[in-house]
Amino acid sequence: MPAPEQNSTIQRKVVVAACFGTFLEWYDFLTFATLAIYFSVLFFPPDDPVTALLASLGTFGVGMIVRPLGAALFGSLGDRYGRRAIFLATIVLMGASTFCVGLLPTYARIGIAAPLLLLVLRMLQGLSVGGEIGGAAVYLTEHAPTGRRGFYTSVLQLMGPLGMMASTLQIVALQAFLSDAEFRDWGWRVPFLVSILLLAISIRSRLNLHESPVFRHLREKNALAKAPLRECFRDRHTLGRMALLFFCISAGGSLLFFSAQVYTTVFLKNVVKLDAATTSQLVLVATLALFPLTLYAGRLSDRIGRRPVLLAGLILGAIAILPAFHGLLTYGNPALERFNREVPVVLLGADCRYDPFTAPRNDCERYQELFARLGVVHSRAPGELAVRVGGQQLAGYQPAEVQAAMIAAGRPDAADPAQMNRLAIVGLLLVLVVALACITGPQTATLAELFPARTRYTAVALPHNLSAGWIGGLSPFMVTWLSVRAGDTLAGLWYLVGLLGVAAVVGLLFLPEVRDRDLET
Repeated sequence: MPAPEQNSTIQRKVVVAACFGTFLEWYDFLTFATLAIYFSVLFFPPDDPVTALLASLGTFGVGMIVRPLGAALFGSLGDRYGRRAIFLATIVLMGASTFCVGLLPTYARIGIAAPLLLLVLRMLQGLSVGGEIGGAAVYLTEHAPTGRRGFYTSVLQLMGPLGMMASTLQIVALQAFLSDAEFRDWGWRVPFLVSILLLAISIRSRLNLHESPVFRHLREKNALAKAPLRECFRDRHTLGRMALLFFCISAGGSLLFFSAQVYTTVFLKNVVKLDAATTSQLVLVATLALFPLTLYAGRLSDRIGRRPVLLAGLILGAIAILPAFHGLLTYGNPALERFNREVPVVLLGADCRYDPFTAPRNDCERYQELFARLGVVHSRAPGELAVRVGGQQLAGYQPAEVQAAMIAAGRPDAADPAQMNRLAIVGLLLVLVVALACITGPQTATLAELFPARTRYTAVALPHNLSAGWIGGLSPFMVTWLSVRAGDTLAGLWYLVGLLGVAAVVGLLFLPEVRDRDLET
């Protein structure tokens, strides 16, 4: 049996290897997402810019779709042949495919082969992520010391924000130092090519690792699963906990991550009308606060249990999301909140069925597109095409006159820094971050503790990636679509509230306490 000092050294190496891989995964993920708008010009036919952009975003979405396939494939292999080998394979596949994106010839050079190769590389990224996420959680937890698993594994959850910050800062720096033409010509390749250095460090750290002690003992006892995926679906107990993971823990985590880390930036810029610099500063404060809060939540779950901490996050999120975003508008742009409350904007017309993901077909839908872009809260009524702003009605399609009428009625073009309450905004952002930390802190340990050792990798990876893709991945689409359909920028948030409410109820009814469960069984 290894000495305590040797155990500590092994555990530190495991933490570094697992965290670096997750950092690389999120770095790659956000780099691809951020640069998708450039890919529409570089890798797709230039004849129709809108179609090219949609195709580019679709290529990004393919990565989310194939994640569950990667989870099923690598999860089964990890349960049959070992955590370490698959843990190494997934990071090599992720890093290599990302690096190759930076080497791809454009559409102008090789024609239709360019988008096809980009699609293949994106699918390989998605497959590797599907295996990496579950594998990192299982491998790290199986090395964690009993009694400290929550705190020990919570550090893994910090790698997502760190990877996203590193990607964002690198792209911003490149755009600041390069001209737009230089960035479009070659600068966009740099973040992808840099990933090869991150991959080299990650491979070296993982090559020095040993097999998980839990898997080693299973192999010694000849108790390995021959068909892990089939076992998961045949065992009703395991299958029930996979459903619990899908609907409760992973769903809640992905929805709160979207709310606290992604949509707050979009909302403050596009709805509250804060400038980009102020928005970035405010969200950065909240992101930095997430680090100690996640560690604390993980440690708290070691003391009082995983269940109460997770449920607190789900319930707080479901209760706080709508008031928090309404407060962001109230304290960020009081004049706009007052206009929305006191000056009704009514769109009159027939065939107003604008979809934010298709081009408008008539003037009524063009008004809807304009209001969606400006974040104008409005209602709809039948009649001849017109817009009513307070007591003034403008007939026909007059977008410039409608915007002038709204400004005259008190709708500001941008938030006034003198009226902004920064402290209140940070406080509201922190409420969302606390809810997120309550999920992310104990989440990694809980994922592994829920399932038996022989099928743990598969049972964790598959529902977690399905939930991230189907629930978390659809969140931007659903929030945008519902808000546009309702004519209210806050209406789409009911989608998040409803699903978090479902997750909280499922957790209250079915979530067991798994703190310090024996991972050998």
